[in-house]
Amino acid sequence: MTAAKPASRPNVPHFSSGPCAKRPGWNPDNLKDAALGRSHRAKVGKAKLKLAIELTREVLEVPADYKIGIVPASDTGAVEMALWSLLGARPVTTLAWESFGEGWVSDIVKELKLKDVTKLNAAYGEIPDLSKVDPASDVVFTWNGTTSGVRVPNADWISATREGLTICDATSAAFAQPLDFAKLDVVTFSWQKALGGEAAHGMLILSPRAVERLETYKPA
Repeated sequence: MTAAKPASRPNVPHFSSGPCAKRPGWNPDNLKDAALGRSHRAKVGKAKLKLAIELTREVLEVPADYKIGIVPASDTGAVEMALWSLLGARPVTTLAWESFGEGWVSDIVKELKLKDVTKLNAAYGEIPDLSKVDPASDVVFTWNGTTSGVRVPNADWISATREGLTICDATSAAFAQPLDFAKLDVVTFSWQKALGGEAAHGMLILSPRAVERLETYKPA
């Protein structure tokens, strides 16, 4: 499948694989009440983490029964936690059309050494045939390819009655594109992309189905 080019460009196209431009109106005064040098376990640190989670749910319209966590190691850490903790219970289908997606495929095959993996790959500028995704398998994909700019058009290709989990690296989509959480069981991103924040922290959002997998499945 060949991806269609967007009809318009953003007013401020300062977006890259690494940290991006700060949001409009940002200035150093925004850090005047930052909890610098304080433990995240301190009262003020825990309050800021709680507020970040609450605002994430509100702005992204995350369902009330989904769990939201802040984790170390940016989006990469969040994805790796999901892959190593959830995969193995079912066959896996991977989608890759740029370097980050290919990295998750490499980890699944070479590091996790899972055997029952179906790889649906496409060249830069293209996207795999989404109709070939098996709803009985766990699916790992990026919503928007950071380095290629190619994204899935929507979540219509994901079955509402799927048996497997959908694990979505949304680091270049969250806050920039609508995410269909009803079709997503694991969503990860970092603050460095659309929000222009630091890359040290990752966000990990889990559906009730993903939580159930965590509580009932023990990887070999």
